[in-house]
Amino acid sequence: MKQDAIKLIARADALLERLEKVLPAEPAPIDWKASVGFRWRRKGGRTAIEPVAHVHRIDLRELQGIDDQKRLVEQNTVQFVEGYPANNVLLTGARGTGKSSLIKALLNKYAPRGLRLIEVEKQDLVDLTDIVDIIAKRPERFLIYCDDLSFEADDPGYKALKVVLDGSIAAASDNCLIYATSNRRHLMPEYMNENLEYRHVGEEIHPGETSEEKISLSERFGVWASFYPFDQDEYLKIVDVWIQHFKVDGAGTEAAHKAALQWSLARGSRSGRVAWQFARDWAGKQGMQNRELKAQGKKQKA
Repeated sequence: MKQDAIKLIARADALLERLEKVLPAEPAPIDWKASVGFRWRRKGGRTAIEPVAHVHRIDLRELQGIDDQKRLVEQNTVQFVEGYPANNVLLTGARGTGKSSLIKALLNKYAPRGLRLIEVEKQDLVDLTDIVDIIAKRPERFLIYCDDLSFEADDPGYKALKVVLDGSIAAASDNCLIYATSNRRHLMPEYMNENLEYRHVGEEIHPGETSEEKISLSERFGVWASFYPFDQDEYLKIVDVWIQHFKVDGAGTEAAHKAALQWSLARGSRSGRVAWQFARDWAGKQGMQNRELKAQGKKQKA
């Protein structure tokens, strides 16, 4: 009898050991002082808010050609940081025009006043209510940030986001807002035949309401900021700003502008992102040329 009990205990211990390997481990405590930017992550069956080691350091003054959008979104952010009512924000428009950069720049500017950011991937939006519960009692002010937001008809994140924005019996906490970027104003695809849908119930006719359902998500964002493609002069102005940012020669010169326009033609776009990429390439080449000139000068002296 005693021998059977010992065997049973041994088997139970072995089973528990196997279960511990399968079950998700207890999440580590969140180090809120490690960073001003965080990510919501799924790993090994568990979820956690993880600090970002290297937050993108971008200055609000470096963003050119979007002054109206900056004023609109910054005003809303200041209200939020100061504890006044503010709205969720949807930034939409052309790719590479500064939507996500604006959010990062606002984080850098207002982090000393308690602003924090949690980046959430689109597929993890189903966890929004869990994230809100975790940060609800924190003293910081949180932007829940989702980049390049769009949905398909059967996307589970769609309804999760809709509920948190407006529609759940449990309101989002006062210390968080949702800031999202998208290349399109309506976050779900719309089709012509949706406006032609009809359903008959007896003598009553009900027009299809699919399109209304799709539009309703965008309307739950209180602030909309629209971004547009840059013209040539705006693009070259942005190029000059980024060349100056890298502290190399060439800003405002004909040579740099000619090269920047050729760069944009090769990519089929004049955007802030393209200007940034060109400036990085220009700065890298200038740096190498300067190094070679210094090396030649040393040889001549020798």
